[in-house]
Amino acid sequence: MSRLPFYAIVGLLLIAGIAMSVHRHLQFEIPWLPGEQRQVWEVEAMINFNAQDGPVEVDFSLPSHQQGFRVLTENTASSGYGLAYHADEFGRRAQWTIREAAGSQQLYYSAQILVSPEAQMTSQTAPELPPETPWERPYDTAATEVIEQAWARSADNATFARELIRDVNGDRQGENARLLLTQFESTELLVRLLNQAGVKARAISGLMLEDGRRRQTLSNWIQVFSDNEDQWWLFHPKSGEQGKPENLLLWETGGQAILEVQGGTNSRVTFSMLTHSQPASAAVRNHLSDDTLLNFSIHSLPLEEQALFQTILLIPIGALMVVLLRVLVGIKTSGTFMPVLIALAFIQTSLSTGLVGFLLVVSVGLVIRNYLSYLNLLLVARVSAVIITVIAIISVFSVLAYRVGLNAGLTITFFPMIILAWTIERMSILWEEEGPKEVLMQGGGSLATAVLAFLAMNNPVVRHITFNFLGVQFILMALILILGNYTGYRLLELRRFKPITDDEPKP
Repeated sequence: MSRLPFYAIVGLLLIAGIAMSVHRHLQFEIPWLPGEQRQVWEVEAMINFNAQDGPVEVDFSLPSHQQGFRVLTENTASSGYGLAYHADEFGRRAQWTIREAAGSQQLYYSAQILVSPEAQMTSQTAPELPPETPWERPYDTAATEVIEQAWARSADNATFARELIRDVNGDRQGENARLLLTQFESTELLVRLLNQAGVKARAISGLMLEDGRRRQTLSNWIQVFSDNEDQWWLFHPKSGEQGKPENLLLWETGGQAILEVQGGTNSRVTFSMLTHSQPASAAVRNHLSDDTLLNFSIHSLPLEEQALFQTILLIPIGALMVVLLRVLVGIKTSGTFMPVLIALAFIQTSLSTGLVGFLLVVSVGLVIRNYLSYLNLLLVARVSAVIITVIAIISVFSVLAYRVGLNAGLTITFFPMIILAWTIERMSILWEEEGPKEVLMQGGGSLATAVLAFLAMNNPVVRHITFNFLGVQFILMALILILGNYTGYRLLELRRFKPITDDEPKP
């Protein structure tokens, strides 16, 4: 029979698992190792204005995901106000409304901003060129001369913007530029001159992030688009510096007003900021809660279910350890996957407490099961009696541990009681049929396998990877399928050939 379909399935599982894991690491910034730290900025905007004893509507621009930064969480404090969020081609905005307000008003908006080198800004739509507004004399002649001089020294839209900024605000500032600046603010003038020359540009606002700063304001920047609008550049309107500084958080990128207040006067907004580091897994948790099908993850579930799946997802690791030890090493166990369930109990109880509890319960259970064998009970009744016995043993040990002050002994209740009952029943039958040696071999093999599975499952790196990268489950499935086709000798079987090597003549 052809093995091609089998190898095709294994290959698809490996490719799917690796692709899903790499995708989550690159696209959603899930770290490969636990304990990695990420820088997070806490930014707070405080809006102040005087209400005019009537209805008030406040419209405020909000930051979005962009190159170098990702918005994690947002919160507002606005007692008595209604709040709604809006998003369009110009960006995101928050709108506060109230039917009646008077006097000084304060609204707060805070956001957690993750420093993310992999984050990219959404595509920017170039603004339409505004209708040309005629200049008054003599500003029309001055504007034309400034545009012509910068155009002659440029090669494209980016270099034209750079030369124009130098002519208006730089060391080449001439009489024409100084004349224009007497009537227009610098950024407004530059955008108008760029648009007059047929270059699509707009003024946007950004916040320079500096740790511990308070009452900061937004700074103006100029966004210039290429001829085919597939590329844009950022310029500082004063220095002409091109490019986005690493600590610049673009706040408003649609060329709209930062703050608009209807029904109030003397409106202003100031910003405060702090930075701190936190574990990477916690920093991106809120982002992962909005998973799509391609980013399927446990983070979209409630926290209670997340905690449950964090343990469930470790079971394939234990299953892989059992397959390795049984197929390649040849260790005998009492039950196929009983060691995995015992290892899960060890995770809840700790290894030392779990080992002592397991040995006590099984030992006492075997003694009682030996007595039950003399009663000639049917199998179902005998196993049921063993289950009740196991529950009674665990209850007695828990009470005794509590009475003597050993609180760790209370965790023995995490042991799978049904599995323990079947283990005692199986070992008792094995004792009768094969003798105590076989019982010790299978019991010791089960305990050794459970300990090794516990060490693998309880490893912090393994717990982190299995919980955050569901593609690992496909990889584990592929590895188990490959091991399932192994037909060679087991390591413990090689001792059968030892007499042959002993009889060989020594050189």
